[in-house]
Amino acid sequence: MRIAKLEQSCLVLEIGDSTLVIDPGSETSGAEALRGVVAVVVTHEHADHWSAAQLESIRSSNPDLVLFSTERVVQAASQLDPPVAGRVVRAGEIAEVGPFSLRFFGGTHALIHKTIELIDNVAVLVNDELYSAGDSLTVPEGATVSTLAVPIGAPWLRIGDAMDFVEQVRPKRTIPVHELTLSAMGRAYSNARITESVTRVGGEHVELGVGGSLTLFPEHPN
Repeated sequence: MRIAKLEQSCLVLEIGDSTLVIDPGSETSGAEALRGVVAVVVTHEHADHWSAAQLESIRSSNPDLVLFSTERVVQAASQLDPPVAGRVVRAGEIAEVGPFSLRFFGGTHALIHKTIELIDNVAVLVNDELYSAGDSLTVPEGATVSTLAVPIGAPWLRIGDAMDFVEQVRPKRTIPVHELTLSAMGRAYSNARITESVTRVGGEHVELGVGGSLTLFPEHPN
């Protein structure tokens, strides 16, 4: 399995000719060029994780894709013309689509402020390998995670909490996501702290930038 990083929290996973896209938001570029997309997972409704225009651009070349998301996102996608087929998913559910196995966790966005509505947020574990928690630090209880997507910059995030998240999950590797709010100095600082934490649990931090990729399962040809 190959993973590629696009802007903010967008990750593109490929196994053979099949592609899975996670959180293609309004800041994501290049998603319209993706082919073989069998599914899109949207963790929650915020625009930096999904937009109707972005989903339609992906669907234009992949008409049979299926959306997995929260109730509000699936409902909005059902009102597009033509509607996008969607399934509402919640913590504890499992789905199979093409070569991808999806396990869902969590349920709620991290608290930004007491005056701001708490919305639904689902975290996803793909093929028992890659874990992306959206805008949350939900630990996937009972699961072993090899590759953890770690948010490193957000209005709701304290870097110490992200470090604790890494040490609780204990992955083999971490990759940074949710970094567009940070300056170059901020990214360097946050990546250094995540490196410290994952090293303490015997893993490594891969500073995957936009356009970068890595192979998670070499036995799958890309």
